[in-house]
Amino acid sequence: MEWVYIKDLKNYVERDVELRGWVRRKRSSGKISFIEMRDGSGFVQVVIEKSTVGDDNFAQADKLRLESSLIVRGKVRKDERAPNGVEILANEVIPVQIPSEDFPIQKPDHSIEYLMDHRHLWLRAKRQFHVLRIRDAVMKAIRKFYWERDFVQVDTPIFTGAIGESAGNLFEIDYFDYGKVYLAQTGQLYLEAACMALGKVFNLGPTFRAEKSKTRRHLIEFWMNEAEVAYYEHEDNIRLQEDLVYYIVQYVLNNAYDDLIAIGRDVSKLGKVQKPFPRMTYTEAVEFLQKHGSDIKWGNDLGADEETTLSKQFDSPLFVTHYPRHVKAFYMQPDPNNPEVVLCDDLLASEGYGEIIGASQRIHDYDLMIERLEENNLPIDKYDWYLDLRQFGSVPHSGFGLGVERTIAWIAGLEHIREAIPFARTLYRIHP
Repeated sequence: MEWVYIKDLKNYVERDVELRGWVRRKRSSGKISFIEMRDGSGFVQVVIEKSTVGDDNFAQADKLRLESSLIVRGKVRKDERAPNGVEILANEVIPVQIPSEDFPIQKPDHSIEYLMDHRHLWLRAKRQFHVLRIRDAVMKAIRKFYWERDFVQVDTPIFTGAIGESAGNLFEIDYFDYGKVYLAQTGQLYLEAACMALGKVFNLGPTFRAEKSKTRRHLIEFWMNEAEVAYYEHEDNIRLQEDLVYYIVQYVLNNAYDDLIAIGRDVSKLGKVQKPFPRMTYTEAVEFLQKHGSDIKWGNDLGADEETTLSKQFDSPLFVTHYPRHVKAFYMQPDPNNPEVVLCDDLLASEGYGEIIGASQRIHDYDLMIERLEENNLPIDKYDWYLDLRQFGSVPHSGFGLGVERTIAWIAGLEHIREAIPFARTLYRIHP
């Protein structure tokens, strides 16, 4: 008998199959039992009739509890009422392991803290199953986008001696006899080196920010996709980000539509995401916010509240460009028409989700880079290799970083970012 995954059962109607999985729900009525079974690919109802499986096997199946593991052999039958259009009439039920106590999270009213404490088990819930499948679709879309455009994946280091962003949110580590090193906030500096060798490069991996923030948008450990392209300037960079985000949305709609529907996502809002994305400069954004009651001043960075207000104005993500140089990182290229602002952008996801991308054209002039390092009190000797990039064949180049979990939270319509990653690391959470 062939072992089949639940997602493929529609191709086996009126055939005998073997399923391997777990009990999600169970109910009995005299001589018939119903089990909702899951196997990691989907969910299906198994009908167990005493007259079919026999008294002994029926009694054995009756001992199954929630999250018992089991093997079911039976016939696939059409059932128009079922979500996947089929059910299983069991011929044999083989328990693999039956828990000795009740499953800890079967009640409908557990607190979020309780569920996060049991995240290793909460992952089995139907909603979490669908959310993580959406995450998987986003990850596939990212890699597919770049590979279709001849980018080369470059895996950047986790340990680094160079600071890419603010020094105040670094995790510091003793590295043998070398001294202090840091967990990477970004792989950008290394991608800049790689793009000078390979032209178009990207990465996809974990990064770390020691920010003492506990908002619904922040994680301590999160995944980031970064890209860097030689000879790309500000406008090229914006087009690449726009193409990427549009591609991800379309890929998820085409490949995880059922998962979006299952968690109650209003997919019509994702359907309204269209290119070109709207744009405004930082100065225009500040003026807009002031007209709508904000006390923000020119020169202040945009916070979560400001980003929410701006991004709720549009159906598609919003580019905010040309921020003041003093609120952005040292490596950003000044605007030649106004050196007080830099050639950068933040991309704010629609529906109030806020920033999902930070981007800029990078400084490619050696003397200007030295000047900016000194302005930011960064140790020039730690950036000797980074400065070499401006000494040997320097060219204009640009790149960006996309926060994967923030993107997933927006696409899936999640209230909190902690559901967008299998095991969240937040200010007060390192367990499990």
